[in-house]
Amino acid sequence: MSIAKQFLSNSLKEFQGIKKLGDRSMEQLNNEELHWQPSSESNHISSIVRHLSGNMISRFTDFLTTDGEKAWRNRDVEFEGDYKSKDELLTDWNKGWNVVFNTIENLKEDDVLKTVKIRGEEHTVLQAIHRQISHYGYHIGQIVYISKQIKNESFTSLSIPKGKSQQFLELKLIEAKKSTT
Repeated sequence: MSIAKQFLSNSLKEFQGIKKLGDRSMEQLNNEELHWQPSSESNHISSIVRHLSGNMISRFTDFLTTDGEKAWRNRDVEFEGDYKSKDELLTDWNKGWNVVFNTIENLKEDDVLKTVKIRGEEHTVLQAIHRQISHYGYHIGQIVYISKQIKNESFTSLSIPKGKSQQFLELKLIEAKKSTT
């Protein structure tokens, strides 16, 4: 497998993993909780989702041929208003992710070193994808953190629960040993 093909495959997996963290956090919340704001200067999950969806659709629509900051995008509006329902929020969330996934899945190995623009600044496809993985990971971290603030002790862990690291490690080592025998 070429490095470019490996990069595209790994990038798709990274995006899918980031989305899954957001999915698993938001599934624990109701519509009211998705609109809870930790402070006056903080965003609620609803506005983070609106921003992410807007960014994803802008950046990954016509990814190789047009600037990632589309003229029709109004970034400031993404931080205003609310979704009427959790279903509406999730529809927008999935719409954005579908654009990302479809674009990454359709990229070819030869595309990885092509140049794309974001706000007029040139990036290789590799750089642009890394930029978005970092950006989306940052905001998904916010979603997870806000979800934990809301749910507190009733938040279902998305990874290794507190106090279970050694047990998890031992299980993984047993699984690894089985797969090599």
